[in-house]
Amino acid sequence: MKRLIHKPVRNLIVIACGLLLAVSLTNCHSSESEAKESASEAPEAPAAIDVFSLKKGKLSSSLNIPGELMAFRDVDIYAKVSGFIKSLNVDVGSEVRQGQLLAQAEAPELSAQLASAESRLKGQEALSIASKANYERILEASKFSGAVSKNDVDQALAKRNADLAQLDAAKSALREVSTLQNYLAIRAPFDGVISTRNASTGAYIGPAGKGSEFPLFVLTEQKRLRLVVAVPEAYTGYVHQNGEVSFTVKTFPNKKFTGQIKRLSGALDKRLRAERIEVDVVNTDKKLLPGMVAEVNLPLPTQANTFIVPKSAIVNSSKGVYVIKVSDKKAVWIPVKKGLEADEQVEVFGQLTEGDQLVKTAGEEIRDGGPVNVK
Repeated sequence: MKRLIHKPVRNLIVIACGLLLAVSLTNCHSSESEAKESASEAPEAPAAIDVFSLKKGKLSSSLNIPGELMAFRDVDIYAKVSGFIKSLNVDVGSEVRQGQLLAQAEAPELSAQLASAESRLKGQEALSIASKANYERILEASKFSGAVSKNDVDQALAKRNADLAQLDAAKSALREVSTLQNYLAIRAPFDGVISTRNASTGAYIGPAGKGSEFPLFVLTEQKRLRLVVAVPEAYTGYVHQNGEVSFTVKTFPNKKFTGQIKRLSGALDKRLRAERIEVDVVNTDKKLLPGMVAEVNLPLPTQANTFIVPKSAIVNSSKGVYVIKVSDKKAVWIPVKKGLEADEQVEVFGQLTEGDQLVKTAGEEIRDGGPVNVK
């Protein structure tokens, strides 16, 4: 005989079975979540990276900087003595040779001084001749006993010497006036071109006063020019005498000119922190003019073998500049200083040895001391 199960008892059994099933499902989900979390916490293997072997080499670069063309020689010509311009033989643009007469001045007072100096010289020559003859006669007479006293001989000798000294002074005075007279002829000190003229015929000229406010002429040498360039401090070690540079000017943008480095100042300008260098430029056709601004291409070849690395191997971080060396499968950050840069390559200086394995494409994600997986 079947036992009858009352309805309330049956409901309790169903509820208990549901609770058991829910607990079982919850445990299953917890196990799956823990498995996933364990899998995510497992460290991933670092990605494989490219490395290269450090080698020494030479790197050639160039620096583009502005420069200025200047006359090799440029002089203001003033009058040396006061006077008036009698004639002008040149004008602006005239080509002149060394010693050529540029202008002739006149000064009546100098002519009078010259005539006076010549007269004094002639008078002194006559006195000198007379005193010399008198001394010789007295000296000859003194040879006979008792004819002339020794004191008379000494006085005659002193007179002769004094007259000779006065003769020399007269000659010197004449030379001085003659030199001043020659200064009235204004001549070119070297070959060049007259670039400025500030006087006309009849104008008063002189070393002081109204006539010297401006130079009579400005003489410029154009067949040879100086190209002046200020080289920044960081590049002065690569510039050497007799090195060749090239440059262009706005007047001839498609033409390249060349010159040789001839002079280095040997000191830095305190304001610009740059060294002045001068390049000699041959300008026989006179196409280039003093005052032109040039765009200079200055070669910067390295003089010795240095370590060369790709730019991608450099890490520029907030702490400095580094390369990443691989040692025992670990990354080692090596501080370096950069030198020349050219063609995606750069010089580096630091605690490096030839043959070191460096990361080719470095970045801050490769931590110092972290594991490295080399390809």
